[in-house]
Amino acid sequence: MASEDVGQRMKFHIIDFDAVDWNALDRFSDRTVFQTREWIQFIAEAQGATPLIAELREGRELVGYFTGLTFTRLGVKILGSSFPGWTTPYIGFNLLPGASRAGALGALEEMAWSSLKCLHMEICDPYFTIEDGESRGFNCEYFATYRTDLRKSEEELFGGMNSACRRCIRKAEKSGVSIEEAHDLAFADEYHQQLVDVFAKQKLVPPYTADRVRTLIKHLGPTGRLLLLRARASDGDCIASGIFPGFNKMAEFWGNASFRSSQILRPNELMHWYAMRYWKRRGVEIYDWGGEGKYKEKYGCVPHRVPWFTKSRFELLSRLRNEAKKMFERKQRFLGWLQGERNRS
Repeated sequence: MASEDVGQRMKFHIIDFDAVDWNALDRFSDRTVFQTREWIQFIAEAQGATPLIAELREGRELVGYFTGLTFTRLGVKILGSSFPGWTTPYIGFNLLPGASRAGALGALEEMAWSSLKCLHMEICDPYFTIEDGESRGFNCEYFATYRTDLRKSEEELFGGMNSACRRCIRKAEKSGVSIEEAHDLAFADEYHQQLVDVFAKQKLVPPYTADRVRTLIKHLGPTGRLLLLRARASDGDCIASGIFPGFNKMAEFWGNASFRSSQILRPNELMHWYAMRYWKRRGVEIYDWGGEGKYKEKYGCVPHRVPWFTKSRFELLSRLRNEAKKMFERKQRFLGWLQGERNRS
């Protein structure tokens, strides 16, 4: 049956957020940490957005769910699943085997325009293909990242890194660098202080404050789905830190930072190696590197792209969205320059 016909038979029904059976949703095989209740609550608080859970039915048969949030910017109501600036690469659907993601996307568009009265929507689902959106007339961008297959043995994972990366890990160990798991809110300030130093090297400023990290820890920390790591030098000083959420089949490199003065000790390489082994031992199959960055290739990961679909009810809104994204990037560069000038004065 053509995807158009499938889409016409599929329909979403919004569920009261407080009445969602989260255990049932978490049993879906395509579930990620970014669709869990706690992550959605994190986005809602950090972005001032309203969570949305909807069940998808094909006729009377339940075939899956959609997770997203709605919010308003400059009077325009938007449906995001995810959205730029949310520090959340994927959200999207949870579907039973055989259910059409193209069909689900068509049903979602109908709900966005008619039931929700949105004027713009964006969605990135880790299982999308480009054809899913093209068949529905969506604009397509990409979330570009790298992935490591954690189903390999630890020996294969280590051997898959280039020789320079392996030497860095050994150097960190010989230099007395140790990795410890963190569980406290004070971690947020340590991490962000190091992040400021990282961005200063590029004459930029971080795109979020320490409050974002505290909000993340508050919601995700108690779940066991958030790995926070500190790297300490032999004298006990914290010289690097990292954030690695994970659930089901996938773990994510959300962010890490280190003081430039201590990077010669190679704490970042040791920290990633710790995170990969941590999630592998908990049955995770994919270590997603959270975006682009040529330096990540030394870890033996492979490039991966996920379609990011956008659509507006009116073409003007699509152009405004793209301009707003460019303006944010220019603002970050200006703030970075300004901070550098202040440091020199």
